Amino acid sequence: MLQAILDDVRTAKAKDPAAESTAEVLLTYSGLHAVWLYRLAHVLWERDLHLIARVVSQFARFLTGVEIHPAADIGDRLFIDHGMGVVIGETAEIGDDVLMYHGVTLGGNSMRRKKRHPTVEDGATIGVRASLIGDITIGEEATVGAGATVLEDVPPGVTVAGVPAEPIDDEVAVERCVSPPQD
Repeated sequence: MLQAILDDVRTAKAKDPAAESTAEVLLTYSGLHAVWLYRLAHVLWERDLHLIARVVSQFARFLTGVEIHPAADIGDRLFIDHGMGVVIGETAEIGDDVLMYHGVTLGGNSMRRKKRHPTVEDGATIGVRASLIGDITIGEEATVGAGATVLEDVPPGVTVAGVPAEPIDDEVAVERCVSPPQD
C-alpha cells in the first residue's frame, strides 16, 4: 500500500508541472485522495461489504468532489488532475498510467446489470469535461480532447475530439489553429 502511494505521488509530480513538493502532493491533491479512498472502498467491495464500501465512496465524494464506484476496476498510477466533478461508473475499467482531468464522466448507457461503462486502456489521456458513454474502449496511449463526447471505440494512439468525438489529424488541427480555413 505504501509503495502504491509513493508511486502515485511520483506520477503526480511527473504529470503536473505545478507540483512543487512531495508534501504538497500528499496533502493537497484531491484526485489522489479520491483514488486512495477508492482503493479502500474497492477492497471492501471485493469482500462483499457493499454497504460499507458505498459509504466510503460517498465520503470520498464529499471530501474530494470525485465519485468512483467501488466496483470499478482501476489499475496503477491513475492521476486525476484537479479532480472535481469526475464520475467513474460501476463497470468502468481503467488501465495503468492513465491521466484524467476534472469533469470527466465514464458513464453507462443501460439500466441492465451488465458491462455498461467504458474501458480506458494503459497510458490514455482523457481531457477536461470529456464524456465517455457506454461499453466502449479507449485504446492504449489514445487521447480524448476536452469537452468531447465519445460514443464509439477509440483505437490505440488516436486523438479524438468533438461532439460526437471523431479522430483528428494532429497536423490538420495545428494548421487550423495557426491559419483559419480560407473561403
